[in-house]
Amino acid sequence: MITRRGPDLPYKLVAGVTPSAGQWLVASAKVSGATFAPEEPRLLPSFGLVLDERPNFDAIVINAPIGYPADTDLGFRTCDREARELLGKRGNVIIAVPGRAVFREGRTEVEGLDAITQVLMPRYRDVANEMSPYRQRQVYEGNPELSFLQLNGGVAMVHQKFRQAGRLERRTLLESKLNGISRVLDAEIERVREHHLIDAAVLVWSARRAYTHSAQRLPFEPEWDTEGLRMEYVM
Repeated sequence: MITRRGPDLPYKLVAGVTPSAGQWLVASAKVSGATFAPEEPRLLPSFGLVLDERPNFDAIVINAPIGYPADTDLGFRTCDREARELLGKRGNVIIAVPGRAVFREGRTEVEGLDAITQVLMPRYRDVANEMSPYRQRQVYEGNPELSFLQLNGGVAMVHQKFRQAGRLERRTLLESKLNGISRVLDAEIERVREHHLIDAAVLVWSARRAYTHSAQRLPFEPEWDTEGLRMEYVM
């Protein structure tokens, strides 16, 4: 018996994904040629469900580490060091990541880990459990501040996103560059904060760039972790 596939969709789907409210905030958009049509963002409880979305996302940029250093409990990868240098005064948003052994050994505490990353460890473990090298044809690591740097012509944001001036600065830039992005920025989702919506909005823009092979990568020559995963940012 031959199973026939339905017709191909007339568009591709891309997504920006960031931790929020103990889950994953997913901002997606339909891409067809020069058309970029953002959709209503939503929360999904696990990264596996993000991967299992139907129709599948053609490119995902996620605000979580992909690939971990091997010989330390906490450290900076080459991509982290280059990102900090590129961002200049905003470089402190790029923080050290846990080592691979932390996940392999199932540890929940890491000495020296900042409080925010400690809260995010279940989300990082969620990604680590799902990722394998073949998924990197679809899933890319990003950071919102790197995406804003690229969107802003290579100039880092002036204000922190946790301040009202910073949120306004980022929102103004997004709305000036991306038609329809207010659909993401104006969404009202319980427990989801404004800066999470802003992060997801700029990451979906980077996901389009990743899908069209126009994204910049850091570093230029990636390194791989012990699981065969590329340790790099796209923006």
